Amino acid sequence: MAAASADQSLSTPLLSDNHQNHHVILTVHDHPDPPPPLIHDSNRLNNPFSFIGAEEGFQVPESSTIDPFRNYTPKIEGLYEWVKIVICLPIALARLLLFGLCLMVGYATTRLALYGWKDKENPMPTWRSRLMWVTRFCSRAILFSFGYHWIKRRGKPAPRKIAPIIVSNHVSYIDPIFFFYELFPTIVSSESHDSMPFVGTIIRAMQVIYVDRFSRSSRKHAVNEIKRKASSNRFPRVLLFPEGTTSNGRVVLSFQLGAFIPGYPVQPVIVRYPYVHFDQSWGNISIAKLMFRMFLQFHNFMEVEYLPVVSPHENRKENATHFAHRTGRVIASALNVVQTSHSYGDFMLLSKAAELNQEKPSMYMVEMAWVQSSLHLRALEAVDFLEIFLSMNPNQSGYVEFHDFLRVLRLKPCGISEKMFEYIDVLKIGKITFKQFLLGSAHILKQPLFRQACELAFSECDVNGKNFILKQELQDAVSLSIPNLSCDEMNGLFSLFDLDSDGRISKDDFISCLRRYPLLVSLFAPKLLHTILSMDDHSLIEEIS
Repeated sequence: MAAASADQSLSTPLLSDNHQNHHVILTVHDHPDPPPPLIHDSNRLNNPFSFIGAEEGFQVPESSTIDPFRNYTPKIEGLYEWVKIVICLPIALARLLLFGLCLMVGYATTRLALYGWKDKENPMPTWRSRLMWVTRFCSRAILFSFGYHWIKRRGKPAPRKIAPIIVSNHVSYIDPIFFFYELFPTIVSSESHDSMPFVGTIIRAMQVIYVDRFSRSSRKHAVNEIKRKASSNRFPRVLLFPEGTTSNGRVVLSFQLGAFIPGYPVQPVIVRYPYVHFDQSWGNISIAKLMFRMFLQFHNFMEVEYLPVVSPHENRKENATHFAHRTGRVIASALNVVQTSHSYGDFMLLSKAAELNQEKPSMYMVEMAWVQSSLHLRALEAVDFLEIFLSMNPNQSGYVEFHDFLRVLRLKPCGISEKMFEYIDVLKIGKITFKQFLLGSAHILKQPLFRQACELAFSECDVNGKNFILKQELQDAVSLSIPNLSCDEMNGLFSLFDLDSDGRISKDDFISCLRRYPLLVSLFAPKLLHTILSMDDHSLIEEIS
């Protein structure tokens, strides 16, 4: 029986999502043949997470060297640029005055067009839409003040009844200003834009569809609104930037599905900003700096090309994901660039790394669209993991070594901590990258048995069922994994779990800590194994008696 229990611990997950009662079958053989030798799986012995069903190793794709958010002219460089600045300074002042005047006139006109209009569920009345032409002309004058004296166009917008939805790549804040003037569409925009001075009022006149990208219910509501407004010719076209953020135009980011779930034909549009000395893309550069540089150019170039309409394959019942990929390939091909799996989540990682003063923030991008689809990890969770990783003080190449890994997880060198690190160190080079740390942590976190393991571990630590864990109880639970913890070492580990610093660990604290540091769940594997083996022995005694 002991051999059978040991074999179970080596070859199957310790926890099971099948909640049947334990059964013991005792077989007595008449012949004295020795039992077959127990086969030891060395991979499972070295895998501290096999007890929740996590296999040895996980997929870590090669990191992309592309930085889709890099602005290639963040600084003013070269004699020509400085001479141009001196010459254009008086022109820039005139442009700034024109910009301010047009913004005020457009804002006042929009307020007048919206005054007294309460029924936002139906299309804007005709007289209000005609009044908005004043604001549209003001937006064209704003483009002129930014140096877009003429804009090259290719192709034409398809009739609305043929393509009610327009999708475009997104390079700059100039894109929506142009489309506002050109098409006056209904736009899908982040909720945060509503509170922006002037801009919030103007986009409300476009009967904007607001979306909170981090809220599932908000995204679902936005898709329903897109479908409702696209299905009625009384509404303007619906414009979406499916990349969800701006890039430098040298790649196409992964597409979100909002434009494609309704299943209507879409017209792709591509926007280019050719340049020699000044990159106009709104990537990792502030909008104030970008506007200042635009005012100081003789002329800024912009090209807009309307591509043929892309329709879903009705005969094959094409799903939204395939429809989005196909449209993305059309846009990428027209731009002669590649489409990557980067998304807004990568921009969040880039921004967090820059905020924490990393020398090369771009090395912490992981192509979040692939991560989200493969591991169902949200962008906010990835940012939390990045904060933990950066607290480990990675070197200039983005690597973290074993001692810094231990310091942040409040561990000491021992068998279990070495196995944790080796599990993440897929290349076995003695150091780990953020991508390895993220994917390894997510791989553990998203195991079906992870939550059950956390709850069972809490129950085993909570000796008297009082619904919280004391320091000594935590020490007793992890002593099988990390023996001989010093007082300071135990205090450090306890403080990691005691999120509210009240001297005890509630169940919410315990599970929240393990979700933030999923690698630490392996500390409780020996405790759980010991408990289950004890249960099996007790069941055997009852069966025999």
